[in-house]
Amino acid sequence: MTATVVPTVLTARALLLDMDGTLVNSDVVVERCWRRWAERHGLDGDEVMKVVHGRQGYASMALLLPDRPMAHNHADNARMLAEETADMDGVVAIPGAEAFLASLAGLPHALVTSADVALSTARMAAAGLALPEVRITAESVGASKPDPEGFLKGAAELGVAPSECVVFEDSGAGIAAGRAAGMQVVGVGPRADFHEPDVVVRDLTQVRVAAGPGGEIRLYVG
Repeated sequence: MTATVVPTVLTARALLLDMDGTLVNSDVVVERCWRRWAERHGLDGDEVMKVVHGRQGYASMALLLPDRPMAHNHADNARMLAEETADMDGVVAIPGAEAFLASLAGLPHALVTSADVALSTARMAAAGLALPEVRITAESVGASKPDPEGFLKGAAELGVAPSECVVFEDSGAGIAAGRAAGMQVVGVGPRADFHEPDVVVRDLTQVRVAAGPGGEIRLYVG
């Protein structure tokens, strides 16, 4: 399915931004690491890749290996995070991400990612992108997307009501988390088109940000 967008204007008081697939294209690394993991566990790589986007690794493992103790998933996830953090080959910015982030200077926004501090810092740097001042990472939450905890914490950190936030996401888990938080969701890229966010864009070149009156943020999408 190809991502489609209907030109529209959204309003918000804060923006909450996923990283992988939204600001940073890390798909080649994710594929390498998770397909190796699938092979080690005798799982079909294609089926594994349908699950892992957007979630923390331990949550994906729990779905894929439902009989394995969660303690094993957390330990395995720590190894996976280290493996991914050491592999930046092919990590690039999503088109328009640098200009989009620059346009948010002085406006309330936060990164809300399933990556930990080390991985998010490394991937944003590899893509040549500046880290937002407010960051909700794996260490910040007790539950992985599609649980809304991360987005709710991002809104709280910014002092903005969830209903006044707009989420940018690419994955089914992330879009579900944004909806569960009571937020509007802009889907980024073709993966998002399968999960019916409020609007879908090909990439961030299709989004323009402007400050409105009284602290309002206007998003011109399309």
